[in-house]
Amino acid sequence: MEKLLHYAWRYRLYPLGTLYTTGGEEVEVLDPGLKNADAGPDFFNAKVRIGATVWVGNVELHLRSSDWVRHGHHTDPAYNSVILHVAEVVDAEVVTADGKKPPQLQLPVPPKLKADYATLCRSEDYPRCWYIIPSISTLQVHSWLSALLAERLSARADMVLQRLHQTNGDWERAFFITLARNFGFGINGEAFEWWGRHLPLHAASKHRDDIFQLEALFLGSAGLLADQALPPSSRNAAADDDYLRRLRQEWAFLAHKFQLPEPMEASRWRYLRLRPQNFPHLRIVQLARLYHQRTAGLANILHAADRQALHACFNTGVSPYWTEHYLFGLPSEHKEKSLSTASRDLLIINTVCPTLFAYGIEHHDEALKERAVALLESLKAERNFITRQWQQCGLVVENAADSQALIQLKREYCDRLDCLRCRFGYEYLKKTKD
Repeated sequence: MEKLLHYAWRYRLYPLGTLYTTGGEEVEVLDPGLKNADAGPDFFNAKVRIGATVWVGNVELHLRSSDWVRHGHHTDPAYNSVILHVAEVVDAEVVTADGKKPPQLQLPVPPKLKADYATLCRSEDYPRCWYIIPSISTLQVHSWLSALLAERLSARADMVLQRLHQTNGDWERAFFITLARNFGFGINGEAFEWWGRHLPLHAASKHRDDIFQLEALFLGSAGLLADQALPPSSRNAAADDDYLRRLRQEWAFLAHKFQLPEPMEASRWRYLRLRPQNFPHLRIVQLARLYHQRTAGLANILHAADRQALHACFNTGVSPYWTEHYLFGLPSEHKEKSLSTASRDLLIINTVCPTLFAYGIEHHDEALKERAVALLESLKAERNFITRQWQQCGLVVENAADSQALIQLKREYCDRLDCLRCRFGYEYLKKTKD
């Protein structure tokens, strides 16, 4: 595997002893160079002593030296600067486009490195490198978690900026779509985002002072007033529900008034394994109330000083009907059904922080980006399978910044078996050299 050869070269995990070119000259690697992620030689600005001469330039690596021609490097001027060609098996000469013959080094990947990497890839444990974690210094752990957090915030900010582009630069709309997605709290995230993109906010803005009309518009556009949106067990009870009847009438009136498109397909919504407080009906009613209150607009979010101020922005309840229902026609125990503290924390983590980071990127405001990180550091760590598994390995998860970093680690490294780019993976494989 070529990327394992790259890894061995980058971190000097090759066998101890003197290295020689195929021509018999001694090789000393003074600096392996910088890994190139784009087209061109694999490592830039390497520093290598070959014989009595110190060379500074680029290094190319292949499993077999015949790959040089197979990959077309012999006709590509970008490879004229190669000072050393490294291959696990040297089976052919290499020639650059300008006629030079770079020296070649045959460098086998150490068998133990191969075996350890294969063990990582085959293991069904999570995390695969669990036993190495207690031996890694706190400084190394925090350094890697900080880098992972930066990656995750940047990736999530990119999603916000994509929504901004799709809404022609409308920050309020982009924020609303981001907020809507995260009101799905996982299983219904995709459906909520689709709904948020297509919700006729131009119509909603004209009826913002009437919570009943907002509920009709929000639920109607989501397809949640249709019989198909209700679990079969509740359809008979809903048939005699007067509140549902009035909402349907109001939705028909508003749809005609604003010439609205057909509502969303009810089949997009999921109920399986959902707790009642996460049913889409209730979450959309809560969103309608937030929109009605005008407390969770982008301006308020940008100016909220801390977690407490943001909690106040998201402090919302439901209309009287929903205090006694989770679904149409099915009464429940009377409950205010406001957003819980934990739910508001999740909205700060998944909506506010990425939006602050994205706004900071767009407006070149480092203070906003730093505020997003500070907010995460002020919140409790998320409790889920990922954080529990790492804690069992001995890794301390102190706050939401840490838990977000570990989510990034699992999804972008562990799940992809990308241990060669992971600093924990490096510590695991480094013992090959010990």
